[in-house]
Amino acid sequence: MIAADTPDTLLVTGMPGAGKSTVTRLVAERLPRSARLDGDFVSRLIVGGRVWALGEPADEAARQVELCNRNLCTLANNVADAGFTPVIDWVIPDRAQLDFFVSLLSARRVLFVVLAPGTEACRYRNTIRDPRERFDFDGYDGLEADMKRELGDSGWWFDTADPTPEETADRILVEARHRALVS
Repeated sequence: MIAADTPDTLLVTGMPGAGKSTVTRLVAERLPRSARLDGDFVSRLIVGGRVWALGEPADEAARQVELCNRNLCTLANNVADAGFTPVIDWVIPDRAQLDFFVSLLSARRVLFVVLAPGTEACRYRNTIRDPRERFDFDGYDGLEADMKRELGDSGWWFDTADPTPEETADRILVEARHRALVS
């Protein structure tokens, strides 16, 4: 079980529609002391000059993704230092970004969970979202292949096609410390 007295950092990723936002909210609500850190929210702190992660110019998009990653890690370290378990919700598409997170979170254990319900489930879930939260994305197959190639041996790849969000959150709370540790 994720222990509140030793605040590990829980880093939850997956493709758009994998359930990251719902599951991280449920996990954070079940912990006695936690903070949910939403990468989409942090990235939207940039207003003037904002370039989304896959936008143009690509070098500016990469710079802003790195800034978001730094900010998420700083927030995670601050809330963990205050005794809260940081629960991060963000797309980590490759090993370089995971290594970047781990390097900035080196004072604590990083538990890395990849929600992996498959591309069809992600596509479907995206269509049933509130229209304000839908993500126009057609690169599911490529992203899934890239993530498996880059991150397939990292953390806990959790097939979440069938369990409910509540069941997923409960399993993460019980199993993450044993299945999701990033060294």
